[in-house]
Amino acid sequence: MQKLNRRQALQVLGAAPAVAGLAWTDAEAQQAHQHAQQARKAATAIKAAYKPKYFTAHELATVTVLANLIIPADETSGNASATGVPEFIDFMMIDQPTRQLVMRGGIKWLDNECGKRFGQPFVKCTAAQQTEIADALAFPRKAQPNHSHGVRFFSAVRDLTATGFFTSQIGIEDLQYKGNTFVPKWTGAPKEALDHLGVSYDPLAKWYSESAE
Repeated sequence: MQKLNRRQALQVLGAAPAVAGLAWTDAEAQQAHQHAQQARKAATAIKAAYKPKYFTAHELATVTVLANLIIPADETSGNASATGVPEFIDFMMIDQPTRQLVMRGGIKWLDNECGKRFGQPFVKCTAAQQTEIADALAFPRKAQPNHSHGVRFFSAVRDLTATGFFTSQIGIEDLQYKGNTFVPKWTGAPKEALDHLGVSYDPLAKWYSESAE
């Protein structure tokens, strides 16, 4: 498995093409998440821990903590790891190898930064310290110039986390997405939605709609 030193990690994260290569289609994301979910279910069925296909155990732990910081549990749904997001990200490293160096280099950068700031790698930091470093990277316009590499890495993890979470069953239910549900009769948007937007239906348009029934 390839190891990166600090200089290589910074070179990888500083390369614009690495960031440009982080896009994928909805179909690709859904297929990847299905594979990751299957791997997680198989591990659960035999009561064994998930064995990453690309990440080391330390890297997977780092990704898990970051993903759960990005999407924590709330009153409506579980956190990112509850939906198999770390497994999804691990699968994406195999399915799309162009992401590998960006992710591995980013984890290396994160541990180096936490080592300088807190004296230990990211996963061993306190929850408050982990949140502090995440907050420093989460807002590109507010981030310090010397954190540019970490900002790019964090943005990549955030994109992967959101994709993995919102293509899962829990994420779809959290969005209250109805899909291609047949609607026998369109009665217009709810009054609450119209009031929120400060708009109303044109009376003439409503008359045409009713006349067509």
